Amino acid sequence: MSEVEQKEELLRQSQLPPSDLLIKGIREFNAGAYFEQHETLETAWRNENGPIRRLYQGILQIGVAFYQIQRSNYAGAIRMFQRASQYLDDLPAVCQGVNVAELRTNAAKARAELERLGPDRIGAFNQVLFKPIQIVNHE
Repeated sequence: MSEVEQKEELLRQSQLPPSDLLIKGIREFNAGAYFEQHETLETAWRNENGPIRRLYQGILQIGVAFYQIQRSNYAGAIRMFQRASQYLDDLPAVCQGVNVAELRTNAAKARAELERLGPDRIGAFNQVLFKPIQIVNHE
């Protein structure tokens, strides 16, 4: 599939309703169950062959970053934020009902705060920055 065809397919897939696994993974993410959301969304992206799998991978990586912050693993959290950006940056603002634009903004704020604190002060990270994922246009 050419790059143009991939972009067209991503746009087509982004208009589809969220899968049951995506909804489950987002509920787990929003409940702070970051390990569980990882397992759920990993299953979702492994089951998906199309470019929409980047959405699942990006959300999963942000959840793992939050989990690493909770475990005081600075390097691991930074690495997960970097990976999440690679997956989410090219997605539309809303993708399968997920407000990706807000997710990117919230992740960037959390990463900036983590970088500001540095590895020695990760314990002072304010977890209020672990913002929930918003679903729009979904019942």
